[in-house]
Amino acid sequence: MFGLRKELKPFVPALLLVVALLFGQAMCDLALPRYMSDIVNTGILRGDRVYIVRVGTVMLAVALLGAACSVAVGYIGARVSAGLGRRLRKAVFHRVMGFSNAEFDKLTVSSLITRTSNDITQIQNMTVFMVRLLFYAPILAAFGIWRAAETDFDMSWIIAVAVGAVLCLIALTLTAVIPKFKSMQTLVDGMNRVVRESLSGMPVVRAFNAQGFEETRFDDVNRELTAVNLFVGRVMSAMMPAMMLIMNLVTVLVVWVGAHRISALDMDVGGMMAYMQYLMLILMSFLMMSMMFVLIPRASVSAGRIAEVLRTNSSIADEAAAPADSARNDAAPKTGIEFRNVRFTYPGAKDEALRDVSFTARPGETIAFIGSTGSGKSTLANLIPRFYDVTEGVILADGVDIRRLPLAELRRRIGYVPQKSVLFTGTIGDNIAYANPDLPEEALWRAAEIAQVRDFIEDKEGGMAAEIAQGGINVSGGQRQRLSIARALARDADIYIFDDSFSALDFKTDAALRAALKRELRQSVVLIVTQRVSAAMQADRIIVLDCGRVAGAGRHADLIGHCAVYREIALSQLDTEDLT
Repeated sequence: MFGLRKELKPFVPALLLVVALLFGQAMCDLALPRYMSDIVNTGILRGDRVYIVRVGTVMLAVALLGAACSVAVGYIGARVSAGLGRRLRKAVFHRVMGFSNAEFDKLTVSSLITRTSNDITQIQNMTVFMVRLLFYAPILAAFGIWRAAETDFDMSWIIAVAVGAVLCLIALTLTAVIPKFKSMQTLVDGMNRVVRESLSGMPVVRAFNAQGFEETRFDDVNRELTAVNLFVGRVMSAMMPAMMLIMNLVTVLVVWVGAHRISALDMDVGGMMAYMQYLMLILMSFLMMSMMFVLIPRASVSAGRIAEVLRTNSSIADEAAAPADSARNDAAPKTGIEFRNVRFTYPGAKDEALRDVSFTARPGETIAFIGSTGSGKSTLANLIPRFYDVTEGVILADGVDIRRLPLAELRRRIGYVPQKSVLFTGTIGDNIAYANPDLPEEALWRAAEIAQVRDFIEDKEGGMAAEIAQGGINVSGGQRQRLSIARALARDADIYIFDDSFSALDFKTDAALRAALKRELRQSVVLIVTQRVSAAMQADRIIVLDCGRVAGAGRHADLIGHCAVYREIALSQLDTEDLT
């Protein structure tokens, strides 16, 4: 269905059973008018009560059998719908977990949230209708027309008129609503984006008294979505009265024509009543199909959006690696990280973010990257764990191209602290042990002590078991940073990347943390992205970036004298006495 055949495959046996049940239900529904006709013509007109009871009992049994089939179909349909939704959510989430930053930039987070929730819900709702109606309505219509023609072929023109009127109504409805359905999910994406931005940036909104602006922005997208929903709702609400009008007019036509045929002795009363019932079943089946045809376009849009996610492959993938490349050998010499003529351009961008960057970072060495905003510091840090892949050049980890290492193995070697500290719902211990839930408590406290966050944890009620709220909103920015650093340190990695991770720390805590890192991480490569000259001065080597290029490399004293870019940054932060 709509490009989701793989996800539907496990439900094929259940769907085949549904088809059999629906066929049985349709046959039961189509048998009732014939029994009613026999009761009227034979039982009532002739006054044969025994016949009425006998045929009525059979009619009741057939009705109960049809009801049982209907209940079974409803139960199976609910199971199939819920199962399909579960499989789709699992498949989408699994696929998204493998995306690189490039795929998130392309599909956007707000759209992925909509696809995982709203779009899958649309598919679930459509599945229930399709399981119930996709097979039942055509069977009912086809056999209903056959039975009606068998009852009185001369009145078949009434069926043609009724079906033609219903088909015209369906065509007009679909022409009006299909374009709206195609735009509706895009509008939902837009509304989710505005809500997400407003809620995540609420402190900024309040600080600038921009609540009115955000309300106006939300009101604009909300009005647009509401207008589309109102249009679709009005069209759908007008469809039902139109269908009822057609059915009532056809009923009057059948009674009028049937009365004339009965008076001419060409038809009996029971036959007219049976014909009328067949005609109602036929029109109801077309009404069911019309509802299905109206819902299918929106579900097809949602299914297409889900299929797009499932078809999207990450631009960062494991390459076929030799065993010597992929296996981690602790006895092998560690040579650290090396950049060789690395160039990088963001997808869709024209200018290069990094140009001919080359350097080597050896185990036990601390390297600081400094530069103006947009110089490429964070971009460089994101290339090492392969959040993006280099455009040209190569990055080596212990002498091996990182593209030849399995992603899981590469990232196991790295302790990463992002620019924006991220904490997850759970306890403090859960967050520190995020990479290794089985980590002993002693290791958690050691990581917390190095990250200068032990005192904070001990003061919290519950200690390591203290709860962290969603996004870490119940701790300060500095505490979030230190907990994020402790999480990276708990990994015991070969390479540590601190992407501007000390910005929220006071100078005393900053100095104590750096001293602890220098003492504890003697066997690891430590890469620090920073904008503070005072922080960069403590590194073994400073690499200065300017417009994506390496403008200088060396220690503080050397760069002050020979690198104009570094000297300009230093003079903007420190006075002459501090520089020396």
